[in-house]
Amino acid sequence: MGYLTTHVLDTARGVPAEGVGLALYRVSGNSHKKIAEAITNADGRTDQPILPEGKFEVGEYELIFFAEDYLDANGVPAEAPRFLSTIPIRFGISDPDSHYHVPLLLSPFGYSTYRGS
Repeated sequence: MGYLTTHVLDTARGVPAEGVGLALYRVSGNSHKKIAEAITNADGRTDQPILPEGKFEVGEYELIFFAEDYLDANGVPAEAPRFLSTIPIRFGISDPDSHYHVPLLLSPFGYSTYRGS
């Protein structure tokens, strides 16, 4: 059975991003249904898989990272509005037996993601 994880790294500071809130939505057409919420730990990961075995299924998802709160908490000077406040990453799960890993490399003015392992 597959499962979904993430890892957030603060590339501006060179450390794991602790305290980043995130929410996972299942997407169907224009409909979004929230199915999980979490906050990253000291290693920049969630304590449990975001989507564990048994709840993992083929489909389209959106993982939203709440960057603004993290950046505010870590002393990054605020703009009004902040350049990055929320970061949505939409992706598909096609193999119900695989581990999907969606990392986020974050800085105040940019981010990157990829399918990790």
